[in-house]
Amino acid sequence: MMSARPGRLRLGDRVRFQERTYTVVGLTGMRVRLADTHGTGMLVDQVHLQSAEDFAVLGAGDRTALGSAALLDRLPGPVAARALWWQRHLVELLTGLPPDAPAGVRVKPEYDPVGRSLAQRERAKADELVALGEEVTARTVKRKRQQYEAGGIAAVVDHRLAPHASLVGRADRRVVAAIRQAIGESIPASTRTIEHARWRTERILEAEHGQGVVEMPSRPTFYRLFDKLSHGVHVTGSARTRRSLADQPEGPFRYESVAAPGELMQIDSTPLDVLVRLDHGVPGRVELCALIDLATRTVAAAVVRPTTKSVDASLLLARALTPEPMRPGWVQALSMSRSVLPHRRLLTLDERLEHAAARPVIIPETIVCDRGKAFISDNFRAACRTLEINFQPCHPRSPAEKPHIERTLESVATLFCQFLPGYLGRTAEHRGRDVDDEPLWSMLEIQEFLDEWLVAKWQSRPHDGLRDPGVPGRTFTPNQKYAALVESAGYVPLALGGDDYVELLPATWRAVNSYGIKINNRIYDCPDLAPFRRQPSGVTRKRNLWEIHRDPYDAAWIWMRHHWETGWIPVPWKHLGSVPQPFGDLAWDHAAADLRGKGNPTPTEEQTAQAVAKLLVRANQGPADQSDGPASRPSKRDRRVAARTRAAAESPGPRPPRPEPPAVVEDEPHLHGDEAVDGTDDEPIAKVIPLGVFDPFKEADKRW
Repeated sequence: MMSARPGRLRLGDRVRFQERTYTVVGLTGMRVRLADTHGTGMLVDQVHLQSAEDFAVLGAGDRTALGSAALLDRLPGPVAARALWWQRHLVELLTGLPPDAPAGVRVKPEYDPVGRSLAQRERAKADELVALGEEVTARTVKRKRQQYEAGGIAAVVDHRLAPHASLVGRADRRVVAAIRQAIGESIPASTRTIEHARWRTERILEAEHGQGVVEMPSRPTFYRLFDKLSHGVHVTGSARTRRSLADQPEGPFRYESVAAPGELMQIDSTPLDVLVRLDHGVPGRVELCALIDLATRTVAAAVVRPTTKSVDASLLLARALTPEPMRPGWVQALSMSRSVLPHRRLLTLDERLEHAAARPVIIPETIVCDRGKAFISDNFRAACRTLEINFQPCHPRSPAEKPHIERTLESVATLFCQFLPGYLGRTAEHRGRDVDDEPLWSMLEIQEFLDEWLVAKWQSRPHDGLRDPGVPGRTFTPNQKYAALVESAGYVPLALGGDDYVELLPATWRAVNSYGIKINNRIYDCPDLAPFRRQPSGVTRKRNLWEIHRDPYDAAWIWMRHHWETGWIPVPWKHLGSVPQPFGDLAWDHAAADLRGKGNPTPTEEQTAQAVAKLLVRANQGPADQSDGPASRPSKRDRRVAARTRAAAESPGPRPPRPEPPAVVEDEPHLHGDEAVDGTDDEPIAKVIPLGVFDPFKEADKRW
């Protein structure tokens, strides 16, 4: 062998030094770190190494594998024991002593590296093994020695006795391909048995290769092969799990690194796994819509609604920007002043935090959501633009792109919902009997419990995803993580006014006609619309229509944007006085469909309004006596629609502004039949009881 020139040593080079073979495993300045085949290393000066008489570069290349006994754990016991037996003899051949030799033992003369050459030692080892009853030759010992030096203990394993490296063994590749195709076809389909997969594999082989060309394995062999190929796919298990696993992206999951509260947030909704009492004992399910912050795992806002609409997602942003107030009955330990949050420092920046609960106020910068209608709606996008929030929807059927909110909603069901009466379980398989008969909480009470639980439990619970990189064994709570990050990220308050809440409502574009504004066959009109009747708005991109915002849960009022000046014009519904309480699109559509089903193909607006009023009255009366017959009782769907309408109208949270109804003019004549009677008539006049309205400007003040 020719020695390399000075300075040409590289990592992975095999060199001879002091009659032994080493591998260069490190180069530090003028020093070289060497390691032999057993992992024993030494640090040698490069000049001393290359000036040695027996120094030579035996070969260049990758670093020689040192091997490890841990690689033998996957092998059968006899195979691993045979490999360790060969290692003991080969180490003695190379070093003169076996690896388990006690201290002070002298080297055998036939294995002395100083006095015997490598070939002589190989012949001596072959003679010793033959004397022990092994049928080996010096050539076999040399081959084992070369394998051990090149690959360590794993290279001397007898692979004929080791498990086959291939997953499918010696199975026909055409059969394997057909089974994989049958497994792929089962992912979007309903769950079937292995026999169906076997039948489908036969049909695939016949279609591709002809009948009888490829021999199918026996049933036991097919079952074993199918079990290996379908492992982790859940072909015969849950269809939901099978589709969920198939939708996961390939490759390692990416970890989102966030360094500030609100930098990246996720929003989603899911049916709540608990029954609630809607109206007059009507049980029903509601949905939970939540917004979570990735940096601190804080649930910035969570609302319970009958159905998640775009207005709910928009108002969820308003709740996240608003401090959570302390409620009557909450213990003072839940206040922000008693928590780990830097209350005194934050109070100097935001006076709203004076009586706030221990939940941080987080302003979103980027929100990730799925393709649900409530989140990709124009209203939610407009709300994000208004609040200067980056909107980032996920790819279709990609729950892995927002795993934090998915897991958080499951945790709410595990840690909160299961302790409530009416708990349904995550599927019908986990549902108990007579859940409807349990004493159920109303939706308002569930919302109150949820708000208190998030402050008392979730924000003070150590989270597994909040760990100290320097001390991985320590976990933080969301409040602790927020207190740590706010020191570097800072806090800037953002207060919303009544006009901001109107901006968050769903928008539509309508014309102001002579009779008013028509939306969903309802007419809205008021004297303030006089200057705008039959007038263009000036927004040519919207065909000169006027921008209208409305609450889908309350059909009583709409708000028209004053394009000529800044501000909003509240417009009431024309038949507002004929209905005892506000209702939304759900009750309106249900009543209109009921009228069409009774032979009235085009019900008028007044007929639909009266039908809605009767629906609410029937639902309030509850089930009639059984003697009255089924015709006199409201249907189950009627009661459920009325109950969900009432629940949506009574749910807490920020609501859009609503002006006071116009005052009654005392001297205005009242028409009774064909006569006009003025206010001075002695005829008794019924007492006017105005309908209570909601003013978000006052409500915003009440929250603090």
